[in-house]
Amino acid sequence: MYFQAGHSAVTPPLCPAIGAIDVIVDSADLAGLFLIGAIDDHIDRANHSCRIRSRRAAEEGSGSAKFGNFFHHLGKKEPSHETYDSINGPSKITFLLQAVRNAAAADEARQMAAVLLRRLLSSSFEEVYPSLPADVQNAIKSELLLVIQLEAQSSMRKKLCDIVAELARNLIDDDGNNQWPEALKFLFDSVNSQDVGLRESALHIFWNFPGIFGNQQQHYLEVIKRMLVQCMQDQNHPEIRTLSSRAAGAFVLANEHNVPLLKHFADLLPGILQSVNESCYQNDDSVLKSLVEIADTVPKYLRPHLEATLQLSLKLCADTNLSNMQRQLALEVIVTLSETAAAMLRKHTSIVAQAIPQMLAMMVDLEDDEDWSNADELEDDDFDSNAVAGESALDRMACGLGGKIVLPMIKEHIMQMLQNPDWKYRHAGLMALSAIGEGCHQQMEGILNEMVNFVLLFLQDPHPRVRYAACNAIGQMATDFAPAFQKKFHEKVIASLLQTMDDQANPRVQAHAAAALINFTEDCPKSLLVPYLDNLVKHLHSIMVVKLQELIQKGTKLVLEQVVTSIASVADTAEDKFVPYYSLFMPSLKHIVENAVQKELRLLRGKTIECISLIGLAVGKEKFMQDASDVMHLLLKTQTDFSELEDDDPQVCIQKNDLIYAHADDHALELSPAYK
Repeated sequence: MYFQAGHSAVTPPLCPAIGAIDVIVDSADLAGLFLIGAIDDHIDRANHSCRIRSRRAAEEGSGSAKFGNFFHHLGKKEPSHETYDSINGPSKITFLLQAVRNAAAADEARQMAAVLLRRLLSSSFEEVYPSLPADVQNAIKSELLLVIQLEAQSSMRKKLCDIVAELARNLIDDDGNNQWPEALKFLFDSVNSQDVGLRESALHIFWNFPGIFGNQQQHYLEVIKRMLVQCMQDQNHPEIRTLSSRAAGAFVLANEHNVPLLKHFADLLPGILQSVNESCYQNDDSVLKSLVEIADTVPKYLRPHLEATLQLSLKLCADTNLSNMQRQLALEVIVTLSETAAAMLRKHTSIVAQAIPQMLAMMVDLEDDEDWSNADELEDDDFDSNAVAGESALDRMACGLGGKIVLPMIKEHIMQMLQNPDWKYRHAGLMALSAIGEGCHQQMEGILNEMVNFVLLFLQDPHPRVRYAACNAIGQMATDFAPAFQKKFHEKVIASLLQTMDDQANPRVQAHAAAALINFTEDCPKSLLVPYLDNLVKHLHSIMVVKLQELIQKGTKLVLEQVVTSIASVADTAEDKFVPYYSLFMPSLKHIVENAVQKELRLLRGKTIECISLIGLAVGKEKFMQDASDVMHLLLKTQTDFSELEDDDPQVCIQKNDLIYAHADDHALELSPAYK
């Protein structure tokens, strides 16, 4: 017999089989003992009924005390990991289960115990569970199902369901046999219960582990479908509709290669879509996330209702009343399908034509920031912004669907944006050009001359962020259309970028112009670059001198980092033609390596090491010999201190991948990692 969810604060008696656990303490007193962390001190009191197996009594008594102490601190949010880790695995299961079912304990402690128990079953099942006696295993399974029925708190009940799902996952043997049939009975009984909490529990378990039926799944397929349909049609409980839609999505994903099953469950999709719509307006994006996963993994499941799926996604994306994350997730459904099911999506070009303006509208969602031009640190928190999401979506859709479809749909939109008096639209238009270059490569080649001439005009735009976007477009086109871009536009582009790099009032623009120059020179043929070397070197050196002074006086480094990389790129392309300029840069570069030792300058130092490496390769042993000893000393010192560098330190990556190979005398002087 299964119980309804109760509301008693008193912990119910343990299942009879739980007596097989080595130490049993009366439950009401156990709660208090856990909280004071002194189980072993009270275990022999006369009013306690204890049953201790002789062989492991001392060991388990000690474990109880350790866990009691841990649990005491857990309630205070100061858990002792050392105490917990010292308890053996099998004992942890029983102690954690006792803690979970202790209704008198603090909520935080019980929930943490539930999390720990699930993690234990997930990470160490083979080490901790099979070694338990059979009667203890049965007791744990019975107790878990019972405590779900008795739990009154929704959040705690979900954590208990997570434990059941994890245990069930591990109790499916290699042949697909479910070794916990009582769990299946619990599912069926609960999903048909009048108790909403039990129905939620059944759906939560099934969502967490849709493979719970094992090799009996085909036998129960109609029952599973009726269960999900019944719950999706529950008009009185929206949470049941949401959970059943999530469970249906999880089941589809778990059976992604079972084509007959996917066809059989295709008529559940309208219910899932309805739940996506309803839940989003309840500030719940969980079903929408499931839809994104389906679009990514099982896109063919959406085919029978693809138009409805796309229309819903477009509607949600356009609704500014929803959160940015929900709108981005809705757009993600369409973009993901352009990657995973391009042929399907190409049959719905009207949706694509409506989605593109939505992406562009997101890209216009920018904020005015007076400090933007002088920001020296590029923050990562913008990566979840609408502007970045829209740009990424446009890039991916262009690559997924191709330029034949995307370019005709977007070209006029971009031209209108570039003529808009609002800087945000001009910025978005230029960033859109950057985004579609790779996917629309073939179609854009024919109009490249027109585009480049147009984009170069925006390097003179009155707004610095538009000039920044123009630099971005030039740099991206230099990569996407190389080397034809360099051959056709070298004179215009180099002159324009050098002029933009002189914009001392807007360091962010300066830095991005230098970044665009890097893109240009990386794929530029040596013969094309050499005639511009004098002018390039003059500009790069003058800017480096100014920015070195600013580093010393103000601590600013963003432009200097990009200029150093620009020097490296020019030297790498020019090779031996860079020899006359060697002495102009090397003293300053060595100075940076020697003195830029603070943590906040690690990227600058790493880029400078790379720059010295490439200059050394470019000029050869005869020129580099005079500085080889100094550079060797500085780099070996960095390698000596290698263990002190953090894993994400740029110097680590650079020393691993790209340190100096030069020559001194008749022997190779290899300033490479010590571990090479």
